[in-house]
Amino acid sequence: MERFLRNTVKFFADIYFKMVVKNKKRRNYIPASGKVLDEKDLKNLIDASLDMWLTAGRFNQKFEKEFAKYLNVEYAITTTSGSSANLLAISALTSPKLGERALKKGDEVITVAAGFPTTINAIIQNGLIPVFLDSEIGTYNIDVSKIENAITDKTKAIITAHTLGNMFEIEKIKQICEEHDLWLIEDSCDALGAEYNGQKAGTIGDIGTFSFYPAHHITMGEGGCVVTNNQLLKKIITSFRDWGRDCECPTGCDNVCGKRFSQQFGKLPFGYDHKYTYSHLGYNLKITDMQAAIGLSQLEKLDKFLEKREKNAKYLMKKLSDLQEYLILPKITKDTKSSWFGFLISIKENQKFTKQQLVEYLENNGVGTRQLFAGNILRQPMFTENGIEVKINNSEILKSDELTEEDYKQLPNTEFIMNNTFWVGIYPAIGKKELNKTSDLIHKFIKENK
Repeated sequence: MERFLRNTVKFFADIYFKMVVKNKKRRNYIPASGKVLDEKDLKNLIDASLDMWLTAGRFNQKFEKEFAKYLNVEYAITTTSGSSANLLAISALTSPKLGERALKKGDEVITVAAGFPTTINAIIQNGLIPVFLDSEIGTYNIDVSKIENAITDKTKAIITAHTLGNMFEIEKIKQICEEHDLWLIEDSCDALGAEYNGQKAGTIGDIGTFSFYPAHHITMGEGGCVVTNNQLLKKIITSFRDWGRDCECPTGCDNVCGKRFSQQFGKLPFGYDHKYTYSHLGYNLKITDMQAAIGLSQLEKLDKFLEKREKNAKYLMKKLSDLQEYLILPKITKDTKSSWFGFLISIKENQKFTKQQLVEYLENNGVGTRQLFAGNILRQPMFTENGIEVKINNSEILKSDELTEEDYKQLPNTEFIMNNTFWVGIYPAIGKKELNKTSDLIHKFIKENK
């Protein structure tokens, strides 16, 4: 009966997808990003929902295994979002289990100001001090030449993103981290599938983080993942994700280690139930099995998604190549393969038009645009309205609500990005028709305003 029910529901799901989802008329508006789903995703979702397990289960276990296999990494730990992944990654580094290498309140973590808020938020939420460095124009990644000068005896880690799928200079940064005994977190939320000399983004540093939000390379709707090759870090990350408990039993399982009632922890009575023993100030950041089921079917299509993104990027690059008098087009980091999250464009300084004018023109004519996230994040209300302790380059500790224009100018490229940079879509649902419209509108605007 159960098999009959599943097959019947899947049959009608297939019909629904073909008749309704595929036949939806395309809007005239071209989104900057979006999900690409098919009947296999819907069938997996239904299959998982019919289990009525709801929390993480068999699909999640299989996804973690397959995702780790795809990346060629030892451990993959799913979580609720890419933001949660960054929170878990940084929180894990504060664990007393790491001994002298554990991050403590007041320690410094190097990052960039031109990025996404939740790459940075967990630094502050853990009582650490973010040290903001500038980014390069073209790659839009951290300026590696600024790192050595920003390192002090309080510096303990670097966390920075592979911006929009374009990897930062991972070999140089990893070498710096090894020389100074720093942790390296690769925020790979926008860079799933990117490679440096054959190694996948997120697998080269100590910890990598990923997002499965609908805008990303594959989606679960919401969802994320933390990966590592370090067994101790895997245990700590899992603990922080699962309420902070010391026990590693999967959801719904008991006494996997065989020592549930035979250990001593803290000042608890000997033999206190290990399943209810907590070693960290953790959270509950697990996904549902329905999300994992969609993630599994999406993962099967990832390579095709990446191929389409690269094809779209190359096409748009060619279409806009004649406008380099006015535009700065993306520059791919040496020895890397980008996974192309979006297509970044910067407006060269001129007296004719601004980024704001071009962006509004594109939006008003049906082409979606996005900023390079927070621009200069230090100018965002989250900093200007709160007295957060920060550093800029090798400065003394500053209060974020007391920063001056001179302070902001210590990050000139970040300021440029805020004022001059945006991106447009190249995700797999977009084809030549949409890319031609994007290119034609940019050409038309510049022609009319130059």
